[in-house]
Amino acid sequence: MEEQHQEKFATEESSGGGGGGRGPVVRTICVFCGSRPGNRPSFSAAALDLGKQLVERQINLVYGGGSGGLMGLVSKAVHDGGRHVLGVIPSALLPEEVSGETLGEVKVVRDMHERKAEMAKHADAFIALPGGYGTIEELLEIIAWAQLGIHSKPVGLLNVDGYYNSLLLLFDKGVEEGFIDVKARNIFVVADSAAELLTKLTEARLAAAEDVGDDDDTPSSAGGEDDEKGAATDDGGAGGVKRKRG
Repeated sequence: MEEQHQEKFATEESSGGGGGGRGPVVRTICVFCGSRPGNRPSFSAAALDLGKQLVERQINLVYGGGSGGLMGLVSKAVHDGGRHVLGVIPSALLPEEVSGETLGEVKVVRDMHERKAEMAKHADAFIALPGGYGTIEELLEIIAWAQLGIHSKPVGLLNVDGYYNSLLLLFDKGVEEGFIDVKARNIFVVADSAAELLTKLTEARLAAAEDVGDDDDTPSSAGGEDDEKGAATDDGGAGGVKRKRG
């Protein structure tokens, strides 16, 4: 089932079927985040600030459809600012994650696999706010999809108060032990503020589009690892669209 969703998404991605339309502009961002607010006020403040930044940049939101926690905060901020909000939620989670008024458009799907594929289909880029197992799983899967070439959309980590520092150290350990390619380590961008992260994502989106243009102008060769473009730029930004399995 999951492979079917991946294949469907990869086909739509290759045909320019992203939610924001064709071209390098970031029009819609998928946000992964917790259905709880967390213990620090800074987490809620970051979610509200992200929503504000999306509105100011005229960017729409796709998210997990919950009405509580960071999900509820970011979706309300974007909706109140007049941008389109699409919530995608499995039917089994409706009683658990939707406890109040739903905002914008809500799409109910069959399961978690369809939820992730649907959110990815409509997004031009991805951001992870702090969250629990579900948020981290969504983040890691979308990073893995990028590494495998299933999509070429930029991924960003909003590292509020160092929440993801331990995860980043784990990635470094994976590189050290030979399980993560050095280039793949920087397949995503990181920032501690929404404004900086959105700027990095926009730059990464443009860089990926330029790489596609370069590929179109360059005759294909016999292949091999040397012909694959790296997944990271020199400054740690996400770039390139050809990736290999780690």
